[in-house]
Amino acid sequence: MNLNQIQNVYFIGIGGIGMSALARYFKVIGKNVSGYDKTETELTADLQQIGIAIHFEDKIDLIPNDYYVENTLVIVTPAVPKTHSQWNYFLERNYELKKRAEVLGIITKDTFCFAVAGTHGKTTTCSILGHILFQSGADVTAFVGGIVENYNSNLIGNGKTITVVEADEFDRSFLHLHPDIACVTSMDADHLDIYGDKESIDESFREFADKIEDKSKLFITNELSIKGLTCAVNETADFSAFNIRIINSQYVFDVKTPTETLKNIEFGLPGQHNLMNALMALAMAKTFGIPTEDIASALRSFKGIKRRFSYQIKSEKLIYVDDYAHHPTEINAVHQAVRELYPNQKVLAIFQPHLFSRTKDFAEDFAKSLAAFDELILLDIYPARELPMEGITSNWLLDKIDNSSKKLVSKKELIPTILASQATVIVTIGAGDIGEMVSTIKKALNEKL
Repeated sequence: MNLNQIQNVYFIGIGGIGMSALARYFKVIGKNVSGYDKTETELTADLQQIGIAIHFEDKIDLIPNDYYVENTLVIVTPAVPKTHSQWNYFLERNYELKKRAEVLGIITKDTFCFAVAGTHGKTTTCSILGHILFQSGADVTAFVGGIVENYNSNLIGNGKTITVVEADEFDRSFLHLHPDIACVTSMDADHLDIYGDKESIDESFREFADKIEDKSKLFITNELSIKGLTCAVNETADFSAFNIRIINSQYVFDVKTPTETLKNIEFGLPGQHNLMNALMALAMAKTFGIPTEDIASALRSFKGIKRRFSYQIKSEKLIYVDDYAHHPTEINAVHQAVRELYPNQKVLAIFQPHLFSRTKDFAEDFAKSLAAFDELILLDIYPARELPMEGITSNWLLDKIDNSSKKLVSKKELIPTILASQATVIVTIGAGDIGEMVSTIKKALNEKL
């Protein structure tokens, strides 16, 4: 498929974080872009602001009249049901229909591609790497699964020769990509509704890793069962961060590389997991040939990603952080970060489970992770693409959590329950629509202060 021959790009599910980055990309390179989504969100509003037409009804007559078979690419999200009228309209008329991952595969085939894989850490590592490359003057476009604070966008740059992409393991999407340099940040069990078991996930990651023949261009953590250059924090590795200090609420550390030691690298995102993400990005940029001073400058100026340990309130009286964490490993990382930064303060976590299948598969791990907070508020499970499972509810999960200060509340009760707490550190956690509630929670907390 030749993208140069395409004049129009139509998205079914344009409001997704990954889909909207592609929509921005095609708009930037001069294509006519429009699409459908089920609901209006901040993301769809942002796309409309840059001139992308979006509608929110599944009606065939809302498809632009001049989007013909020969000049139109249709990109569809896996979340769209098979009964979707517009999808079936395009299918019946033999339009070119692609998944997001397939389109990224086409784009990355003709560029020098950095691919960031892993069950956790993809978005942050991809954002940091994209920021480093862009700030160093590289001809890069980075497709990011989150809104990067430095750019208020999930697309960094508009380069034509270098791409940075998240290599998403969901539905084996990352096997469509053509990476030249890659990393794997983690290989935990997840998406068991797709894979069935941990071994199937591992095998998929091994298949992705095999796309990099030169293993000096593949970066991994010490514990992974694939070959590549290792990255570690306070451990022996090919790239190792050590001598780690916290100065003025940010990390300062040294890095041992295979050829030299880099001194006093500064990085502002809290948590050992973010330190690891920065190290992975540094290793890939260094291997590509970005000068050390450019890497250090970019790490120093990186502001983070919305919904990734994103400060909403940061005052002497109250800290409010919002995070996208939706897996026990990610929740543990949030907990580690708040304890490191605020060791003697009372922490309230508000968690919205994401998917019935994930809640069921990792119930015991969720219970252990959530029990570590001083107080816990649990919301109902956000179903996303799933139908309810018998017996799998937030109340069922709550019963498993060993925490003396825990409660299940409705969205309607949430604000009053938060305001009644004496906690001085508050974190909202989850990948569902809890993100849409953050501004309301923030407003209520500020009025209380």
